[in-house]
Amino acid sequence: MINENFLKLSGAYLFSEIARRVNVFKTQHPEAGIISLGIGDVTQPLCPAVIEALHKAVDEMAVAATFRGYGPERGYNFLREAIVEHDFRARGINIEADEVFVSDGAKSDTGNFQELLGKDVRIAVTDPVYPVYVDSNVMAGRSIVKLPCKAENGFAPELPGEQVDVVYLCYPNNPTGTTLTREQLKVWVDYALSHNALIFYDAAYEAYIQSDDVPHSIYEIEGAKECAVEFHSYSKTAGFTGIRCGYTVVPKEVKSEELKVKNSSLNQLWNRRQSTKFNGTSYLSQRAAEAIYTPEGKAQVQATVGYYMENARLMREALTGIGFTVYGGKDAPYLWLQTPNGMTSWEFFDKMLQKAHVVCTPGAGFGSSGEGFVRLTAFGNREQTIEALERIKTLG
Repeated sequence: MINENFLKLSGAYLFSEIARRVNVFKTQHPEAGIISLGIGDVTQPLCPAVIEALHKAVDEMAVAATFRGYGPERGYNFLREAIVEHDFRARGINIEADEVFVSDGAKSDTGNFQELLGKDVRIAVTDPVYPVYVDSNVMAGRSIVKLPCKAENGFAPELPGEQVDVVYLCYPNNPTGTTLTREQLKVWVDYALSHNALIFYDAAYEAYIQSDDVPHSIYEIEGAKECAVEFHSYSKTAGFTGIRCGYTVVPKEVKSEELKVKNSSLNQLWNRRQSTKFNGTSYLSQRAAEAIYTPEGKAQVQATVGYYMENARLMREALTGIGFTVYGGKDAPYLWLQTPNGMTSWEFFDKMLQKAHVVCTPGAGFGSSGEGFVRLTAFGNREQTIEALERIKTLG
């Protein structure tokens, strides 16, 4: 017998279907010179501080006295202490090192953390939504409530009209590129506290925040440490999509009523899960991540983020200048573009690919509320981004 919940998933993962269509077009038109503004992989190389740390770590692995084998499941202390100091205490947030779990990326943990939940837990997700949140819970056979995010409500979800146990929030948002202010996020923390609900907060894009009233962490909101788990990634912050490193914060105060009775916590359960199923993130990756917290690393990472955000500015101004309605791109590397003339998102995807030889991501792949939009990313190199914009201008 198999897990029949897997049969409830759509036939193909969104990005796999995009790749299939692009590959078919490339085979038929090898001369096209396709530019991708779709899948959110980065293009700029790792910064010098990270490269230096990697070389040093590799050299350590070549010497018996400094060789490292299996590391601690939670992550090495040197990285967890750096995370606590620079990402939280520097913002006035009291997080302890034993509340930080280093991982191989936010995608893994956002998909795996649901293993701690009961099958009958009701899950709320924004719509449109990053597919992993939905698919991982479908695999577990759970009921999912969708919270529509549309232009008329500023792509901010409204509180559920029915009881839910867990809410997934991602801000800055993937795919819409929009954000929540502190006041808006406080509404969700207050809801979770009053309804005994848990928030899974994906902060993978917090490094791109430019606005003062947009929080970098949910723990900037009073009470969040009692109701929220937060996920972070170095993939888009420091270009670690190929290095693989991120971390999850599980405050010891986060406890369900059942866990309070049993004198346990989600922190303990997640540690038990990781100890059983995860052998830790590589030493090389963790030394590389540590390097981004040095003065040199911070400056270099900030420069890379600035490079992508300049791409976003150029894209937003060019696209609005030729008549498109565009959201996002101000505090996030994603732009949410409304398709013209009532076209479906896949129809516009095909038009962009076939006429402009530019790849976007159809909004329908992120949920029903994503229909009528496509996602563009600012992760391309500058020259190709400008070339793609020139091609889009010729679409008519």
